[in-house]
Amino acid sequence: METIGSPPRRAYVETYGCQMNVADGELMEGILSSSGYELVREPAEADLVLVNTCAIREHAERRVLGRVAQLKRLKEGRPEVVLGVTGCMAQRMGNSLLERAPYVDLVMGPDGYRSLPERISEIRRGRTVPRTAGTRRPGGGPQRAQLAVLDLDGNEHYEGLAVRRRSGTTAWVSIQRGCNHRCTFCIVPYVRGPEKNRAPGDVLREVAELGAAGVTEVTLLGQTVNSYRSGSWSFPRLLSAVSRVDGIRRVRFTSPHPNDVTPELVEVMANEPGVCEQLHLPLQAGSNRTLRRMLRRHTVESFLETVERLRDAMPDIALSTDVIVAFPGESDGEFRETLDVLAEVRFDDAFTYKYSLREGTPASRLPAGDFLPPEVAQARLEALIDLTRGIQREVNLGEVGRVEEVMVDAPARRPGQLRGRTRRNKVVAFPAGSARRGDFVTVELTGTSGPTFSGRLLPSRVAASA
Repeated sequence: METIGSPPRRAYVETYGCQMNVADGELMEGILSSSGYELVREPAEADLVLVNTCAIREHAERRVLGRVAQLKRLKEGRPEVVLGVTGCMAQRMGNSLLERAPYVDLVMGPDGYRSLPERISEIRRGRTVPRTAGTRRPGGGPQRAQLAVLDLDGNEHYEGLAVRRRSGTTAWVSIQRGCNHRCTFCIVPYVRGPEKNRAPGDVLREVAELGAAGVTEVTLLGQTVNSYRSGSWSFPRLLSAVSRVDGIRRVRFTSPHPNDVTPELVEVMANEPGVCEQLHLPLQAGSNRTLRRMLRRHTVESFLETVERLRDAMPDIALSTDVIVAFPGESDGEFRETLDVLAEVRFDDAFTYKYSLREGTPASRLPAGDFLPPEVAQARLEALIDLTRGIQREVNLGEVGRVEEVMVDAPARRPGQLRGRTRRNKVVAFPAGSARRGDFVTVELTGTSGPTFSGRLLPSRVAASA
């Protein structure tokens, strides 16, 4: 810890990646703030800069490495600056990141954040911890210690630690860390470890505290969130209990696995008023052969049955998905099968990617001849994007004229307007009127640009936030 009476340290956390990373960024900010750090808005204002990273795709890692290389300039003439890389990419690269980027002081994986203040103090005092990269850097003599904190902890849920929420009206609530599914393309089980689920009492206590503090919407987070189980508690039971907590008006969850969308879960979603009519349901591929090679554990037929079950119970539900094209060995015909499934389901939104090789995953060990040429992968991605954006545009055009409840979450780009989301997770921009952030307002959808809507605030129908 810092010396009593010394000036307050200033910290900046920059986060890349998924919602779980965003939640971890808020956790790190809470830990640092509780330890006496002042949180600042710009890295140039800080003497501790943490880049919180994602490892799911190679492009994300290249982007982060470039950003870290930019940030090393902060250390010029300011020897007190500590530069750290945290999260999934840090866990994956480990000590090799310290060798590749010798200006980095700290590499810390997703289970090390509890010790963050102590590790920073050790770096400043020039100490090391066992099994780190040591104290010498390429091209020079002894310098400030570099630390690598990479142990995975099967019991670490960060209970009892402060979280600095970015929003006063919405909140991420992690209920599960790690993953047991081990899809062949995915690095997550190797950088976050096996699945571990929080006790339901701890989750409900956190949600109750959020509701009492004025938060009205929570999103439950997990790598395969609906596989959650703790003792006799299943995910549907937990979801139902969370939706009934005082003050909580909307509940979402992400990211589920199709195999765990059980009849019990569909029943809770359909019957609990607080659970939003929206679900992100990752397909990944529309070919059974590709799904088997991905080890996805579902078939195209079972996926379509799940979609049918959801829409039978909730005809108005909005569905989004993830799709990967150019998985090793994917044929032209199998790619067309994926397009056919997307055309049949007609998702409200789709997050589309071309396969990214991740060293250490089973797919990285497939025969070299299975990997598709980059130009083929890019062409498939572009065709996929064209299809999904066209479907989204058609779906949204069909919704113009609807009247929706919108939760205001931020100013819109256009002056005098606000932006918010419907229960079905559609983004709407509309003239502000008397509304303010956190309000629930009634808006008529008047137009769409494809992914977003324009709207008209209906008079005398503003429901103030708690």
